[in-house]
Amino acid sequence: MISFDRFKLNNGLQVLVHHDKTTPIVAMNILYKVGSRDEEPDKTGFAHLFEHLMFGGSVNIPQFDKPLQNAGGQNNAFTNSDFTNYYLTLPKTSLETAFWLESDRMLSLAFGPKSLDVQRQVVIEEFKQNYLNQPYGDVYLLLKPLVYKKHPYRWNTIGKDIGHIEKATMPDVKAFYKKYYNPDNAILCVAGDVETEEIKQLTEKWFGEIPSGEKLQHHYPQEPKQTEARLLTVERDVPQDAFYMAWHMPKRTDKNYYACDLLSDILSNGNSSRLFRRLVKEKQLLSEVNAYISGDLDGGMFLVSGKLYPEVTFGETEKAVMQELNNLTTKPVPEEELQKVKNKAEAALVFSEISVLGRAMALSYYEMLGNAEMFNSEVERYLNVQTEDIQKTAATLFQPDRKNVLYYKAKKKL
Repeated sequence: MISFDRFKLNNGLQVLVHHDKTTPIVAMNILYKVGSRDEEPDKTGFAHLFEHLMFGGSVNIPQFDKPLQNAGGQNNAFTNSDFTNYYLTLPKTSLETAFWLESDRMLSLAFGPKSLDVQRQVVIEEFKQNYLNQPYGDVYLLLKPLVYKKHPYRWNTIGKDIGHIEKATMPDVKAFYKKYYNPDNAILCVAGDVETEEIKQLTEKWFGEIPSGEKLQHHYPQEPKQTEARLLTVERDVPQDAFYMAWHMPKRTDKNYYACDLLSDILSNGNSSRLFRRLVKEKQLLSEVNAYISGDLDGGMFLVSGKLYPEVTFGETEKAVMQELNNLTTKPVPEEELQKVKNKAEAALVFSEISVLGRAMALSYYEMLGNAEMFNSEVERYLNVQTEDIQKTAATLFQPDRKNVLYYKAKKKL
């Protein structure tokens, strides 16, 4: 059970405070409710670009990292489809340094042409290295627009096209920052050996005078119900053939999300899982296989992927995978098998709250979902999933006319 206090500033900044007297380290996590789904279709990759720009200096602090390192701290950030998360840890004695740093870059970034050009090049190189020049690197650049036709999940966090970041102008970048990087679009969590009153004073001192942004309406185009199977085949210079199958799954806050998550573990978590046992060990069709979920807020993807052994065809692989998936729709999962994956889910959640930073990040995330209290009942939601829930979820998910398949063919060597 993670206990916390909550308060809100007049400018809309939501603040959570978690007390842990056992550690000399304090964690600060600030979550901005902006991800790649908030971008325009012709200006993608901006949320990820800002993950870099936010370390490029702010109005009163030329370098973000230097004073933090001098205070004995460290930091990082990540961006996804739904939100952007910045986090740092530092000794309790340097706590105010964290407030100074984070408030200054929320107040105003130092938008210099040099900073934009430097970070633009960093992102362009990342795009090329990780997505264009890496074996299987463009899978999600291909798969997402196959699965999503209307919703902005149809492009990747890095962006839909490298040209969008290449052409990003200073007015474009400033407008994106002004719209989303405001106190009323953020959740701040401080965790460690701290007192709530102390955090209130520091938050008011450093964040209180930052003005609110425009009132945001986070409305996104609804993805129409898929009514026919989709197939895309590409050929690339990779070591072996691979396949990727994807189905639409419920949104993150849907009660059926938990059955989907456990279902993916039943299929591929560990050497005794169904797909590994049948397709890798017994039939020897695949050298590796995975089932996983994206867990996006507005409805993610349930994915099954694998790499084929030589001489194995895509047709026989897909047939074998579908046979295993259909088995889940016709026969209830044995209680023992379900309990095994529930235990793994529970262990993962417990492990995630071991560090004070893990707790700060978890509280911020669940507050974004609706209420940070949800984290304390998350294990219970997994444990409440029954065998019939797994069977019903499988039957709903794995319908033939809702399947999206990417055949990723290895070029034949001459």
